[in-house]
Parts: sequence; C-alpha cells; structure tokens
Amino acid sequence: MSAPLPLGSTIGIIGGGQLGRMLAMAAARLGYQTLVLEPQADCPAAQVANRQLFAAYDDAYALTELAENCQVVTYEFENVPVSAARLLAADVPVLPLPRALEVSQDRLVEKTALNDMGIRTAAFRKVDGDGDLASALSEFGGSGVLKTRRLGYDGKGQRVFRNAAGNAADGAYTAMGGVPLILEALVPFEREISIIAARGHDGRMAAYDAAENIHRDGILHSSTVPAAISEATASVARDAAFTLLEGLDYVGVVGVEFFLMADGSILVNEFAPRVHNSGHWTEAACTVSQFEQHIRAICGLPLGDASRHSDCVMENLVGDEVLRAGVLLGEPDVMLHLYGKTESRPGRKMGHFTRLAR
Repeated sequence: MSAPLPLGSTIGIIGGGQLGRMLAMAAARLGYQTLVLEPQADCPAAQVANRQLFAAYDDAYALTELAENCQVVTYEFENVPVSAARLLAADVPVLPLPRALEVSQDRLVEKTALNDMGIRTAAFRKVDGDGDLASALSEFGGSGVLKTRRLGYDGKGQRVFRNAAGNAADGAYTAMGGVPLILEALVPFEREISIIAARGHDGRMAAYDAAENIHRDGILHSSTVPAAISEATASVARDAAFTLLEGLDYVGVVGVEFFLMADGSILVNEFAPRVHNSGHWTEAACTVSQFEQHIRAICGLPLGDASRHSDCVMENLVGDEVLRAGVLLGEPDVMLHLYGKTESRPGRKMGHFTRLAR
C-alpha cells in the first residue's frame, strides 16, 4: 500500500464477536466504514458496524461481495479458513497476511515456526496416536499438556498429565477426538505475561507494555499493567514479538503470550494474529488503543504512541459476572465495556472493565 486508505473507505472484518466490535468502533473514530462477515444475527460487531453480510466465513458469494465492497479486509479471530483468506487476497489486501493465519492455526506449525525464528518455546512433540503420546510422556518425565493442534481456545481441547504412569496414554488419543495432537512439556513458570505489538506497512513497529495475566478455568481473568518483571525481561519479550512480526512480514496487531521462568527467562506459549483479550486495557490506559493501532496499521496510517498514561487492571466479565455492571458504573476510575450479548452463559465473555490507578 503506497498511501493511506482515503477517509470513507470500507474495511472488511471477518468475524462478528467482541473483537470485531471494538475494531469497528475504532475504525469509525478514524473515519472509516466497516462491513462485517458473520453468519450469526445480532452479533456484537454488527451492532456498531455499517453493514453485515450474513454468511459463512468461506461462502464464495459473500467473499466476492466482501472483496468488491472493501478496500482492505482483516479478521477478528484466528480460525478463519485459510483458503477463504487466500481467495480474498487475490482481489483485495488481507491483513495480517493469510500466512499468519496458517501458522497460528496449527500448534505444531506455530511452535516450529517460532523456534525457526530463534524464539524459545517449551519442548513439544507431535502426537498422532497413543504410541506417540507414550513416547513423548516418557521423554518429558510423565508430565505434559496434551492439546489439539487446531481449534482449541480458552482451555478447550486440552488434557494435563502430571507424573503419569506408564499406561496413562492408553485410549487418550481417541478420547481427545482422534485428531492431530501435540504434547507440550510442563514448564515451572512463575507467571504469565503478554505483549501486544504492531507493525505497519512501512515496517515500523510499536509495542505496548507487558501485561501480567491470570487465568481461571482456562479463560483470561485479569491483566495487570505494569507486569511485575524486570526491564531486561520486558525487553526480551518485546524483541521476540518484533522478531515474529518481521518473520511473518506482518501488518497489524499481534498478541504474544509468554511464560516467565524463575530465572527471569521467558518462553513463548502462543501468539494470536489479531487484537488480543490481554490488550483490552489499552482502551482505557493509552491514548491509542490496540484496536485503533490495528486500524492504523492495516490502513497505512502512522502507528500511534503505545505508551500508557496510567497503571491499570483489566478484568473480564464472564457469564453472570456481567451482573456486576451496575456496581462497577458507580466506581471511580473504571471504564466498562459490555459486548451487547443477549444471553449469559457459563464461560462466555460478556464484557470487561479496566480500573485505572490513581
């Protein structure tokens, strides 16, 4: 892209969840329109976008309409069919590039790619049957996290082994659905952190301060900024994120999750080729949020300042926790964002709030 997209241009967003919602809001603030491709009616993104296409993410007719009506297309989740992204990319820029989707959708491919870039991860082994699992568990001392290579999120599609006996692998492959799996070594990490970073069309990069994350039942509960880490550790995390961005010729925002070890070293857990839940705090504590940063990047605009003006804690409202909204609105220094979801279910993210430090 040789010049920024003109004001009034249309951005296509594949996916109509809360991340698409916040991207559409940021796009509107910068003078752009949005067209959301999402099969579900009354989705969070459609409530604030200019228009919605009601179709599957790989529907050929919908993809054609998206390409004809948009000047750039992005996505709000990493399980968009790569074939659909490549088909679109033949007619309209798709950012981040489909290659980022392809790498992130398969945990084995992802970790192999990270290691090839010189980015450290926990040890891992490919698992295509109980025999592979037994061998990998033996190699890892009977402990590890068995995961589906594709489609798992928020703790789904995982099984943990700790000091497992010799027959622990029996039947595990079938119990996990008989799909391609990966066993990752259990690492004695002290805490989990993440970096939200961005890269523009011109190759310039920016990173937000590291967040310290707490998960409950596999779902992100809170992100605290600043993280309780040294500047040296923060620098290594930023460098890893920048290496990933350059290695994938990436344009847009990426979320990179790390394990912090006792000696201060870090291992990458995974990355998400999109705006990220652990970056929601930027909406309240930064002049330019991760959502605006992503729109700036994909539209060829200058990246914004990623520094924060406040320390903060962001918390997700999951399921019936959304009922806290009324109380939260009565508190000072709290920014609340509800996603417009009409049905509250256990494990469903209904909104979040960020509490700024005085």
